[in-house]
Amino acid sequence: MSRKIVLGFDDSESAKSALAFASGLAKVEGADLVIAHVLEWSPYSFLTPEELEERHKRRKEELDRAEKALLGPVIEELGQQGINASTELRYGHIAETLCKIIEETSASQVVIGRTGHSSLSSRLFGSVAGSLAQASPVPVTIVP
Repeated sequence: MSRKIVLGFDDSESAKSALAFASGLAKVEGADLVIAHVLEWSPYSFLTPEELEERHKRRKEELDRAEKALLGPVIEELGQQGINASTELRYGHIAETLCKIIEETSASQVVIGRTGHSSLSSRLFGSVAGSLAQASPVPVTIVP
């Protein structure tokens, strides 16, 4: 079984640096790379059934758009570099969902950028990188 590295990716500058680091590591070690993108999602219990249906429809559209516009080009670029890569695209709490992906893929390491697109909220509630460093079941590399 090949070693797997999970990369938390949100297309921020920090995530692009983490991608460069993780792809270099995967190439050197002959590891597979799992590019994980998690869209924040919080359930609302007070929505009507019609609102929930509309929200589910928008959620599917967001996932499709992220797969095509965000992850597709990354996978294509990695393939051209000879790196075996796959994607995981989900909704949820980012650090918790990345931990689930790590466990499900039997990854041995996770790489994430120091800051992502949620810089203001991370100052208020704690960063994804900090949360992941505390909760991850495998070593975490945080790339500046």
